[in-house]
Amino acid sequence: MIEEKVLINGNEALSYFSEFIDIDDSGVFINHSREENQHPEKQEKIKHAINFFLVNDIRYINKYFQSVNRALDYDSYFCGCLETFAAKQSKHKYNKVKGLRTITGFSNFLIHRVFPKLWGIKTIYFLFTKGESRLLSKAEVFGRLVCCGFDIVEYKDIHEIIYFVAKKTSTPKLDIKPSYGPIFKMPRIGKNGKVFFVYKFRTMHPYSEYLQDFVLKNNGYSSSGKPAKDFRLTPWGKFLRRYWLDELPQLINVLKGEMKLVGVRPVGERYFQDIPPDLQKLRLTQKPGCIPPYLSLGLKSNVADVQKAEREYLEEKLKRPYSTDFRYFYKALYHIIVKKKRSA
Repeated sequence: MIEEKVLINGNEALSYFSEFIDIDDSGVFINHSREENQHPEKQEKIKHAINFFLVNDIRYINKYFQSVNRALDYDSYFCGCLETFAAKQSKHKYNKVKGLRTITGFSNFLIHRVFPKLWGIKTIYFLFTKGESRLLSKAEVFGRLVCCGFDIVEYKDIHEIIYFVAKKTSTPKLDIKPSYGPIFKMPRIGKNGKVFFVYKFRTMHPYSEYLQDFVLKNNGYSSSGKPAKDFRLTPWGKFLRRYWLDELPQLINVLKGEMKLVGVRPVGERYFQDIPPDLQKLRLTQKPGCIPPYLSLGLKSNVADVQKAEREYLEEKLKRPYSTDFRYFYKALYHIIVKKKRSA
């Protein structure tokens, strides 16, 4: 039988996990400790694994997730929990004092969120904290799970702790190279189908690139043509996107000859698959651009309008290869300056 003592919201969490796992099965490994000898792969005959300590307190998160992956068979479940920054901040004793709330919130974010990701400083941070109480976003934890071979099945907020249920579907991806800095690069499809890396200011939490399918599967696209209810976005990321500030580093791609100022937006393989075949062929005839056709034509940024504008631009570009970009460039300036058009 399952022991009664669990660390956090035990009864409710067990009830939730029991919807997916027979928790009384002797093959279910339940872990309450971060100790090395409690790792699932050091146990025998494990069918499923449940962690009742926060992911925030794990020193080497990916290594631990990979350890769980090795211990489980395919389609086995791994359940765990995490505490987000917002939830932790709401419990702070100075939360109700406006000035102190801002100061403590910023200092906690800097120390427990930024420091663990800064080269050099993170060594000192982990020396003193041993990895405990790190501030993590839901997107980062879920992204780490996916890159370590799990699919997110479901999650639930129980008293400000997020409990997740994941299923092993593959082996860990060993080419993990997430970027934590303000500028990062993403693989995109360019002219003739050549893949290149687009530079942007970070607007999403680390490891968000692994959650594209998860977000689209659960929420689909919004009216703006972007993933709906996208929890991967940071608060400051929404501001940068609204004024296209996140795309300024793409001028590097222009200088490298991979992009031009005006053209269809560079998209990833996942989005490219959703584009109609005839438009795919048109797209591959030209380099992507920084200024999208829908902006020049004053259309909305939903999928239908974006594709309509791209098709119109590309067909005109084939007929008038030299003058089209100039015309679309000045029309975009008109809509930004005079019409005050902003990104969704």
